[in-house]
Amino acid sequence: MKARPPFTIGHAEVAPGSRLTVDLPVSVLSDHTPVTMSAHVVHGRRDGPVIFVSGGVHGNEVIGVEIVRRLLRTPNLAVLKGTLIAVPIVNAFGFISRSRYLPDRRDLNRVFPGSEHGSLASRLAHLFMTEIVARSDLGIDLHSAAIHRTNFPQIRIPPGNPRARDLAGVFGPPIVMRSALREGSLRSAAMEMGKDVLLYEAGEGLRFDELSVRAGLAGILRVMRHMGMLPAKGISKPKTPPQFCSSSKWLRAPMGGLLRVYKADGGLVRQGELMGSVSDPFGEEDQEILAPFDGLIVGRAMMPVVNEGDAVFNLGSIRSFERAGDTVEDLSTQLEDDPMFDEDEII
Repeated sequence: MKARPPFTIGHAEVAPGSRLTVDLPVSVLSDHTPVTMSAHVVHGRRDGPVIFVSGGVHGNEVIGVEIVRRLLRTPNLAVLKGTLIAVPIVNAFGFISRSRYLPDRRDLNRVFPGSEHGSLASRLAHLFMTEIVARSDLGIDLHSAAIHRTNFPQIRIPPGNPRARDLAGVFGPPIVMRSALREGSLRSAAMEMGKDVLLYEAGEGLRFDELSVRAGLAGILRVMRHMGMLPAKGISKPKTPPQFCSSSKWLRAPMGGLLRVYKADGGLVRQGELMGSVSDPFGEEDQEILAPFDGLIVGRAMMPVVNEGDAVFNLGSIRSFERAGDTVEDLSTQLEDDPMFDEDEII
């Protein structure tokens, strides 16, 4: 049998059956400190697809970093077919400063595909596209909500992409959201290159959440198994198909004051049901927040202090109230009890 060629990335070559962390130069700081984007490549002995998994495109979204860390410790990778490129921290600048942005105050996920000679953000986006996306058959990009907000675990897919929807079902999160591509985003630039990227959203900025981490790791392993990269042993299929939300709407604070939340993220609400209320600090006025339609809470605010007009609940539309309840409960219970999550392995 002809030996598989090494995998080339940057100036490094990764031999088949080996793994290597490769530092890709990004920039030099004002004090002459070099900054790199580090990619860990696991190059299987046998042929197969190339998949990338990325976290930290927004530097304060640390959930993805933890998911990638656990992924790289998975014993299944010893028999990997194909190649895994894992980039736990794309935006090292933001990660160090615990910020969503880069030092030039640009949002990295608004400047793809970037330019080799553009701004700092544009150069980093260009590096990621040329060194990571261009070498891959599929990507999984890991995100969380912003600081003081949280998202229930979900995969977001663009409209009119059957392959992405099928892979989202394989991933098996509690929720699959239809979400239009935004200009300058990694997903949009990758699609222009002919590559699909699954966008995973879960948890809160600068916080770990065990359910969100488990849902992300389980989903990545399921997709890799589905693509023939990993054996089925130890990788469980989702008990039920995810709940599909074709759209969502942010409900906003009707007044400024103190927010009291009566429904948690992932919760189901009927039209007209009380979801929360806002009161002034003196207790003289109180305004309720009612569900405008039957829906599933896909995200919500975490801060109890709100101004009038602040987004407080992200309510996803659903087709069947009863089916949605069964789906979310079954998948959440599975993530809590799944034997693939051995405590000795994940700590």
